[in-house]
Amino acid sequence: MKPSTLRIGYRYRPNRLAEQYDALVIGSGMGGLTTAALLSELGWKVCVLEQHYTAGGYTHSYERNGYEWDVGVHYIGDVGAKTRTRRMFDFLTDGQLEWAPMADEYDRFYVGDKIFTARAGKTGFRDNLVRQFPDEEEAIDRYMALLSQVGGALSMFGMGRAFTPWMRSIASPYMKWKTPDFMFRKTWDVLSELTDNEDLIAVICGQWGDMGLPPKQSAFMVHAMIARHYLYGGFYPVGGSWKIADLIIPKIQTTGGEVFTYANVEEILVDNGQVSGVRMADGHEIECPVVVSSAGVDNTFNHLLSAELTETLGYRKELRHVRPSVGHLCLYIGLQDTAEALELPKTNFWIYPHNDYDKALEDFVASDSAPFPVVYVSFPSAKDPDYLNRHPGTATIEIVAPAPYGPFEQWKGTTWGKRGEDYEQLKETLSQRLLAHLYDKLPQLEGRIDYYELSTPLSTEWFSAYRHGELYGLDHTPERLQQDWLKPATKIDGLWLTGQDILTCGVTGAMMAGMLTVTAMVGMRKVSPLMKRIYN
Repeated sequence: MKPSTLRIGYRYRPNRLAEQYDALVIGSGMGGLTTAALLSELGWKVCVLEQHYTAGGYTHSYERNGYEWDVGVHYIGDVGAKTRTRRMFDFLTDGQLEWAPMADEYDRFYVGDKIFTARAGKTGFRDNLVRQFPDEEEAIDRYMALLSQVGGALSMFGMGRAFTPWMRSIASPYMKWKTPDFMFRKTWDVLSELTDNEDLIAVICGQWGDMGLPPKQSAFMVHAMIARHYLYGGFYPVGGSWKIADLIIPKIQTTGGEVFTYANVEEILVDNGQVSGVRMADGHEIECPVVVSSAGVDNTFNHLLSAELTETLGYRKELRHVRPSVGHLCLYIGLQDTAEALELPKTNFWIYPHNDYDKALEDFVASDSAPFPVVYVSFPSAKDPDYLNRHPGTATIEIVAPAPYGPFEQWKGTTWGKRGEDYEQLKETLSQRLLAHLYDKLPQLEGRIDYYELSTPLSTEWFSAYRHGELYGLDHTPERLQQDWLKPATKIDGLWLTGQDILTCGVTGAMMAGMLTVTAMVGMRKVSPLMKRIYN
């Protein structure tokens, strides 16, 4: 199997490095790119080091056999108006990134033999829920009130991550006052106090796959963040998700910075408690007093720093309070006809065996013959109005399902594309199970598929360097969200963190983490003029 020909970034060679950089960023996911772009805007010369063959992290796309798929951006919310999210995207891409709205019914939930929907717009979302559950209007209104209450608390939670210790001590009483207790409770516990209608709870939690944790385990804060994010519908980047990195990189280059691919960092170098640079896999050392890791806290503290240093600084102990999120399967499908001709919708499908999401996940982990706890179906070529300009006469579909790392661990350390017959047979079995869900909902597609291939948690490990195949970094449990050490500043001078592990999951969560990291690095005073330019 040939690698994708769609490549973003500049291939690393030691002789292509500048003599000096103001900061090195490990990883070119949304957190790393945002951090690098904002620092560049402040005049820093930044070098981004990406181990993959293309930049963008989970925002990258790939091409094969005349088709193109996104690997992580299936839809984005909160960009249909001049929101904070949209303004940050506009700034990072100089206003060149365009967004195409999905259907008004942007999510459809198949819960057992019942069908429910989510509609765009705060009022539309609420009224649609009431239409489906007319006896639950009071509970629905109380839920909408909770979502409104969470807004200010989410901002305060994020900014608290960027505060210095003395700022945090001053702001702590206000932060506690502003943060409702239910924020750090489990999603199910909060919702079950509003209603005992389990179908309603199932619909409200129908997007749990966007964080990888069902309602009896997840923190309500993250549930609320995702629900608020999509209240006004779903949107897709015109031209494909790879356009995000493609349009951000020029901003990094304006100050002499660069985004390098095939740039595998082996170790973060520390001298007497101060970062001194990084050592690459080829042995070359890049000297720099500032390093920002967007590689995830597990990679950073367990693999990029010495075991002795991680232990001495107490990070080994801290890591026991968090765990990696779930892995996933993704079936990438290509068809020789257009989305319109094939009647592919601009609506996501969420398919569940029943309304007890936690039990479904528990059963699936216990037995590989159990139904998938959730099957998510996305139609990227239908969502992207530019797709046919790049790939005429074709269409694509993606089917995603959770997958624990354990069943694939026997192939750990093997090379992508060369894992043997048993692995390929397992993939084929899983592919057929996922295709059965597609044919059940869209029977006109049976016999129309031209090409498909399946990624597994091992694919995630190989291409994204997440060692457990995790999709969302750390699990979004209440305990994880109350870990004060998950913030940009570390105990090592010159070492900073960014990305979804220090805030919340997803493209937008990682992007806002980048803003918080830069704020923590340069201080509120220096970053305020930049924030005014972005948000005014």
